Amino acid sequence: MRIILAPFTLETATAKVRKAENDWNTRDPQLVAMDYTEDCPWRNRVEFPVGRAEIIQFLTRKWNKELDYRLIKELWSFNGNRIAVRFAYEWHDDGGQWFRSYGNENWEFSETGLNKRRYASINDMPIREADRKFRWPSGRRPDHYPSLSELGL
Repeated sequence: MRIILAPFTLETATAKVRKAENDWNTRDPQLVAMDYTEDCPWRNRVEFPVGRAEIIQFLTRKWNKELDYRLIKELWSFNGNRIAVRFAYEWHDDGGQWFRSYGNENWEFSETGLNKRRYASINDMPIREADRKFRWPSGRRPDHYPSLSELGL
């Protein structure tokens, strides 16, 4: 895939968000970290990893805890080299309790197209397995699968 550079249009911002979603749905910390600059700071709940090495450690811990993770991201807004995203993901813990995590992210991109700043606010809501909405096979969300808005989220 070609590198998408700022300033963003509706088409390129939407493509940037979908690429990020696709990468996160691999649950591959090394792959995801490559979307960020070497020194990218994050705010993720109460953790503040900085740089690819810490991002990889963070994501490894995350996906060891958040099992059967499925994510949908949706473009909220964009301007220049910044994108705002809303998202939801579903996962369960090792005891079998399912959760839907809702959040917002603010992204700022470098001139090379890498994310140079990521701030996320996230809330977890316990759900019953029967209330899950993200039921595609592990990995990339199929193109025909509904968006957050289409799912009423």
